[in-house]
Amino acid sequence: MNLPIDHERLLDEVLADGLPADFRETLLGETLRLVRRRRRARQARRAVATLAVLAALVALVWKNVTTRPGTDGAAIVRTQPLPAGALVVSRPLPAECLVTSVRTAGLVTTPPGGGPFRVIGDDELLALVAPTPVALVRWTPHEAELVFVNPRDRAAWLRN
Repeated sequence: MNLPIDHERLLDEVLADGLPADFRETLLGETLRLVRRRRRARQARRAVATLAVLAALVALVWKNVTTRPGTDGAAIVRTQPLPAGALVVSRPLPAECLVTSVRTAGLVTTPPGGGPFRVIGDDELLALVAPTPVALVRWTPHEAELVFVNPRDRAAWLRN
């Protein structure tokens, strides 16, 4: 480790080469001036930050504490009527624009127990359409479809 005396001697030797005699004092003075300037800037930044925080706290407290006397936190609302063009009104439709619906189908109800109808079997169905060529297609044991070979025959049976 270098002793302070060694530092001063080394600095004297470095600065002794062709420099003016007061260079050391000038260099030391300039260094101290820069250090003081940095310290003042740091202190100024701290002061400005402290003042900003203090101002924000005062503003928040001022906003929450101050209320108008006599209002008790209630707001006064002033209203004015809307112009006639801004109002929405409903009017009945004229008779020529009125749309009505008519019941097209009646309600069909079946009596309990199947009523006077009975279920016919496959043979009876084929006998009913006997002169027309048809096929009975079975989908499931309880579901079947009657298929007409000629589509015109189907239309004639459905019309009847």
